[in-house]
Amino acid sequence: MIIDAHGHFTTAPPQLAHWRERQVAAAGSAERGPDPDDLVIGDDELREAIAANQLRLMDERGTDLTVFSPRASFMAHHIGDFAVSSVWARICNDLVHRVSTLFPGRFAMGAMLPQSPGVDPATCLPELRRAVEELGAVTVNLNPDPSGGRWTAPPLTDRSWYPLYEALAAYEVPAMIHVSTSCNPAFHTTGAHYLNADTTAFMQLLQGDLFRDFPTLKFVIPHGGGAVPYHWGRFRGLAMALDRPEPETLLDNVFFDTCVYHQPGIDLLTRVVPSRSVLFASEMIGAVRGIDPRTGHFFDDTKRYVDAAAHLSDDERAAVYGGNALRVYPRLAARLAAAGR
Repeated sequence: MIIDAHGHFTTAPPQLAHWRERQVAAAGSAERGPDPDDLVIGDDELREAIAANQLRLMDERGTDLTVFSPRASFMAHHIGDFAVSSVWARICNDLVHRVSTLFPGRFAMGAMLPQSPGVDPATCLPELRRAVEELGAVTVNLNPDPSGGRWTAPPLTDRSWYPLYEALAAYEVPAMIHVSTSCNPAFHTTGAHYLNADTTAFMQLLQGDLFRDFPTLKFVIPHGGGAVPYHWGRFRGLAMALDRPEPETLLDNVFFDTCVYHQPGIDLLTRVVPSRSVLFASEMIGAVRGIDPRTGHFFDDTKRYVDAAAHLSDDERAAVYGGNALRVYPRLAARLAAAGR
């Protein structure tokens, strides 16, 4: 089974964006935000949005199942307050849940959390519980920078995050470390902020002892880990200088995905990072949607790159394509086993 560990609902019907525009316009003003019941999207509209886009490409590229979460750039936790984020997270999670229900064999739900700058992360626990217990989420997106490029939040190893980690560990739900839109003009959202955050998150984990306190907690760092694999020697050297363990010691808890959009990048990732710690993913219909004129194929058709990574053995490739995901997402593995897959 080929499992794409990183998909977002980037093709949601336009009513969703229109509703959000009204909510954003009302945020911080005396105007009351729109009623969630004002957002009406029928099942047929959801089917069309998925079938003509993600599902079509999955079939063309040979992907069996996608772990599917709300659009990352739409999370925008820096807009409004916790109340705004709470309503928005609920709406987005409900939509993704409906997709996973309409296409149960092809999509597994990932959830967003109602984070807000300066607000205790424990406030996200009710939505986390709802997403896992009621909606069937197998993972959540955790934003290490709810301020949107200002980096006002404490590092991921800070104890303020611990209530969330306790719940994630108890549920056996991993978190994908994924920022959202950058409101800082110095950081392009997908070209800089995303990759900066991936790299920053790994360095924070290297500096701390989080997994001593949460030995079963698992994080997925997307986009190939940002700069981490490319600068593995730097991280090893910094670990020595800081009297920290080798970065390899994190790789039972930290995983990188294959959202890297050229062959040399995938080759480097899968040579530097052990295959047991790499998850196949594409983030297709995401940040990079065009066709590479040098290859004639879409940049985000990452299966082509993994297929062509000649140094991977058949067993290693199988682990990257699906075996690792079933280990990292126990709730997904249980769901597939119950369905006889």
